[in-house]
Amino acid sequence: MKRYVWMTFLVMGTLGFAQNTDYNTKNGYAVHGYDVVSYFEGSPLEGKSEFTATYDGTKFKFFSRTNLERFKERPANFLPKYGGYCAYAVAINGRKVNVDPETFEIRDGKLYLFYNKGKNNTLEFWLKGSPEDLVLEADKNWEKLKN
Repeated sequence: MKRYVWMTFLVMGTLGFAQNTDYNTKNGYAVHGYDVVSYFEGSPLEGKSEFTATYDGTKFKFFSRTNLERFKERPANFLPKYGGYCAYAVAINGRKVNVDPETFEIRDGKLYLFYNKGKNNTLEFWLKGSPEDLVLEADKNWEKLKN
């Protein structure tokens, strides 16, 4: 009987708290601890530990209580595409690659993040290519990668 009860709680816990998307977390937070709402206001700001929320099993930081509340009202509006991994790498290689949280694009109301180190600024490659086609390819690849 004890084994049955334990298994029931294990299954319920797994179903109730399962993460739907693999988010790129750094130091325990999505988007390296940057405030996802701030991107939509024009510039990324680092979040503060006193303003945090958990969504889909992942912790997010916010610069202000106002941004935290905006996120809580409609989290899906602010989530980074592809779990916050490099959009270009997801599109071209079908791989999860870390990002520079200050290298981003807002396209059609969605947040896209990119790798940027040395001469490899993938946002530049993205913009020189066909971003519309790259989004389609990344969306297709992400279906295989997101879990």
